[in-house]
Amino acid sequence: MITYEHLTLYLERDRLKLLIMRKDIQQKLKSLPELLTISQVAEIFSIHQDTLRNWEKDGILVPLRVGKRGDRKYRPQDIETIVDKMGSKLTLPQLESFLWKSADILRGKIDSSDYKKYIFGLLFYKRMSDVWDEEYNSVLEMFKDDNAKIMLARADYNHRFQVPKDCRWDKITEHAENIGQKLNEVFDKLTNANSPKLDKIFDDLDFANKDRFPNETLQKLINHFSQYNFGDTYISSDLLGDAYEYLIKQFAADAGKKGGSFYTPREVERVILSILKPHQKDHIYDPTVGSGGFLLESYDYLKQKSGEKIARTLYLYGQEQELATFAIARINMFLHGLDSADIRRGDTLANPQFLTQQGNLQTFDIVVANPPYSIKDWEYEAFKNRFGRLDGYDAPPDKNADYAFVLHIIKSMNQNGRAGIVLPHGVLFRGGAEARIREQILKNDLIETIISLPSKLFYGTGIPAVILILNKNKSEEKKNKVLIIDAEKDYLEGKNQNSLRPQDINKIVKAHDGYQDVDKYTRVVDIKEIIENDFNLNIRQYIDSSEKEEIINVPEARKEIQIIKKELAEVDHQVERYLDELNY
Repeated sequence: MITYEHLTLYLERDRLKLLIMRKDIQQKLKSLPELLTISQVAEIFSIHQDTLRNWEKDGILVPLRVGKRGDRKYRPQDIETIVDKMGSKLTLPQLESFLWKSADILRGKIDSSDYKKYIFGLLFYKRMSDVWDEEYNSVLEMFKDDNAKIMLARADYNHRFQVPKDCRWDKITEHAENIGQKLNEVFDKLTNANSPKLDKIFDDLDFANKDRFPNETLQKLINHFSQYNFGDTYISSDLLGDAYEYLIKQFAADAGKKGGSFYTPREVERVILSILKPHQKDHIYDPTVGSGGFLLESYDYLKQKSGEKIARTLYLYGQEQELATFAIARINMFLHGLDSADIRRGDTLANPQFLTQQGNLQTFDIVVANPPYSIKDWEYEAFKNRFGRLDGYDAPPDKNADYAFVLHIIKSMNQNGRAGIVLPHGVLFRGGAEARIREQILKNDLIETIISLPSKLFYGTGIPAVILILNKNKSEEKKNKVLIIDAEKDYLEGKNQNSLRPQDINKIVKAHDGYQDVDKYTRVVDIKEIIENDFNLNIRQYIDSSEKEEIINVPEARKEIQIIKKELAEVDHQVERYLDELNY
């Protein structure tokens, strides 16, 4: 039997399926009376009755009201209206708006920095359930033997995720009381049914607190998500993934300073990946993965360059310490259809998760990161004594972890490895242990490019940042040289956040690829000059991007002023003469 909620969010290529489903509905309606009750309509379309009531409030539906109680009766034209409503294709902006409205339901109930994890959890749950239904119905349509096909349709190997019968979305819509407790039970069962794939993803969710989540609020949230189907056939991974990324960005903006801990602007990630240029079958690692943006940008870059089939050959890895952010990253990968991405939880500096069988740090073709800036409270002793990250280098200061992340990344690069790291400007010129580490990195000829970015690009901080491009296998013409790019002045100014425009990104990437001097923008600096400057990499020491002051010739300027005064006097005299002639 076809589930009629599958009429929602259909893609362009599924218009034929929509026509077939319309015919199927017409066939089903032949066995029913001409006027249908609200419960009958809700069952046919597998939607909640409150969804029908909401469409009535919005003027989309106008059913008949009969009898003393004014019971709703739905006519054939009402059914056609529902089909059109559910079959209407949502654009990306419409989907983004729909998902953001779910946050409006929770806004004011819980802290803005917290409610993102609940929205993301419910969205992912709805996606899982709808995909399961879709896979189930797909198998049913392939076989004629009723008994055999039902067993096959339920078989684990026919499903991307396992969704037990009492965990299906339609079951949660039936609950009017203790919805929060039921959701908690559902998430526990989903985790167990899909272990280890979904381990820890729902651990930070607790809907059972009735002060934060009264039944009325949860009912609104469930009804909101029930309006549309989020199955694979009707909303692609790309579309849903893009909408999810939009939500992450909106939540980051809403959270202010806390937003920077889990979100890096995609434009900055695009700069780095356009420079590093992932190849087929590259192993790409983000030790501070946040919401997973760098890994997705790696996939998107190769997909645009070589197609989806080649992009799916990438091996993606990430580690994240915060539980809620870890869950966001995992869900982000799943919603984009990147189930094989290996995201693990833990403190990268104290307890890195990606190790070889011999217990050494695993190495990668590309490492990308936007680590937390200048954190003072970090596991200094654990870092210093494990995995050989200080081999050939001084220990970073115990009250600043910036270079700890840099050294971890260097150790995680394979012999041909490249890396792109976003860091505060201070790493270029601070003294003490950091100066010694900087000198050692430069003497090892690992820094290929330094890019100075505009201010206010990142949530939670107005300070400008820099990108370090590292390369363990520089080409011959780049050896013992560092390209410095001053991109601070090229951006689109925003009210709260600035952003990089496509032309700004292209300019940076073109400058890196060209690797030559451009007046007031780039300089290829020889290591000898850097040594003369005591390994200080302050951008202003190498590029003067200030506008030259115009040299004024004072005697000539005075002559021009005298000429102008004489001309003004003549004009005044002429005006006075005209006024006299007019008797004024």
